[in-house]
Amino acid sequence: QVQLVESGGGLVQAGGSLRLSCAASGSTFGIDAMAWYRQAPGKQRELVAANNLSNGGSTNYADSVRGRFTISRDNAKNTVDLQMNNLKPEDTAVYYCNAELFPWSGRTIRNYWGQGTQVTVSS
Repeated sequence: QVQLVESGGGLVQAGGSLRLSCAASGSTFGIDAMAWYRQAPGKQRELVAANNLSNGGSTNYADSVRGRFTISRDNAKNTVDLQMNNLKPEDTAVYYCNAELFPWSGRTIRNYWGQGTQVTVSS
């Protein structure tokens, strides 16, 4: 089992910045991807940013946040952060940390989610 705990959410004015953190614990060996998702009221959960170790490593962002958000990963600490700059009201959502294990891990459960942290951007 992998446990994910998010922190850093809160209320911020438009144009401000916020940094989210996610700490993974438990059976962390075999994690390939760590990512941030978000879900706003009445909308589908969407990928915000992701980092994969497979294929030499890769990072990708949603078009709506590219240039404003930065995902960073510390494998030694088993943490992944999301630096959010120039926040907009449209960024208001519950943000979730996600981890995916390599297929060779042999685990019955390969996807894990944190409990979520609320980010509210006022206009």
